[in-house]
Amino acid sequence: MKHRGRHRRRRRGRALRAFLAGTALALTGAATMISASQATVTGSPGALKPVSSATESATLRLKENLVPRGTLDRLSSEMGRPVGVGAVLDDADHSLRDAISCTGGERGALPVEPTATRAFCWDADDTRSWRPGAVTTSGDADDDGIWGQNRVILSGWSRNDNESTGLSNSQAGVTAGRGLAKVAFVDANDPSHLTYTWVLLVVPVDGGRDYRALSSQLTGMVWYQDKLLVTATGEGRTALYAYDMNRVQRTTVDTGAVGRVRGGWAANGSRYVLPAVASYRLTGSEAVRPGTISLDRSTAPDSLVASERPPSDSDRPALLSRYSLGADTTGTRAGLLATDSAGRASPSDVYETKADDIGGVLSYRSDWYLARTGDPDDAHGTLWRQTADGAQATRCGPEKHRDCWSPDAGALSYWEETGEVWSQSGRMLFALPLASMDRALG
Repeated sequence: MKHRGRHRRRRRGRALRAFLAGTALALTGAATMISASQATVTGSPGALKPVSSATESATLRLKENLVPRGTLDRLSSEMGRPVGVGAVLDDADHSLRDAISCTGGERGALPVEPTATRAFCWDADDTRSWRPGAVTTSGDADDDGIWGQNRVILSGWSRNDNESTGLSNSQAGVTAGRGLAKVAFVDANDPSHLTYTWVLLVVPVDGGRDYRALSSQLTGMVWYQDKLLVTATGEGRTALYAYDMNRVQRTTVDTGAVGRVRGGWAANGSRYVLPAVASYRLTGSEAVRPGTISLDRSTAPDSLVASERPPSDSDRPALLSRYSLGADTTGTRAGLLATDSAGRASPSDVYETKADDIGGVLSYRSDWYLARTGDPDDAHGTLWRQTADGAQATRCGPEKHRDCWSPDAGALSYWEETGEVWSQSGRMLFALPLASMDRALG
């Protein structure tokens, strides 16, 4: 278990330079240059518009609900002592393939400009019928980029048994009670050989005597201190769930069921489950729907930023919001949102954006980066940098098209220690320097 009550800005010494140098990939040819026949994004979203109305900001207020300690302790007592992240990594039974071993179709999910400097692909058999969505790293968890003795990447996936596969994140939805959400715990200590194992996200029920699957499409995750915050888009008014990374539980029965079964505990074939310790419910308008999230370490205190996804039949702008994270670094509230005496988390900043189909959001200093999903004709997406003064998009090709980002834009996660932004699209997990994003944006 690792708690850090202060953020230490370590110098990037020889070890870090070697780490970065040893992981750089020549991926210039990995993303095929888009043709002139592809449609460009029409119009710019323009400048962010601050929302000053207290009434409108109140639509994004969250109410915290903590799972009783007795419920969690009962589950641990029934299942056995929880294990830590290190134990899960030691049990890794799958490997990611380096980009050079990926197919041309898989590499087509990479951005055209800027190009990825590191890229890996997931095994098709291991991810078939699952959709990638969220990504976060130990760079979010702690500012030195290490959790315990490990560098870790977490990759979130979701499945809805009621739907056919092949839909993009923006098209997908999860029917409550039929979805599954799991996270790949990736051992990133050896940058040339990433290994991982699956952990199913669950919610305790019946006072900790059982658990159910998290019925949600994962579109965002933030690992902050010892908590993992994930979006919940198929759970009614619940917007976020929180998980304690020190409470990973081993399963005992390998079956497709989820929960307590004859002979022990099952998790749809996963060897581990992570039970929720808290949830955050939207208290405002029914029209507000959660989108994706990321961590911003450039604020004081550190903050969680979120994009909101308006209903498909609405023409109103999407909302971007910021929530402060709590100051408690070693107690029971470590890693959770800052709340008032009534357990409410209110956004400190809210903006309107005219950008649509937002698959990834990132805020750093005064800039907001929005990754827009490509159009249904399989065109690449668009990466916008939006501020209070205007918006810029990455451009590529002879005609300087804007559709240069991943076709199915996923969540963005900034690993501040290395200067890299991690994301995933299709079966590709990739990273590229934030500095290269800024250069491509002009």
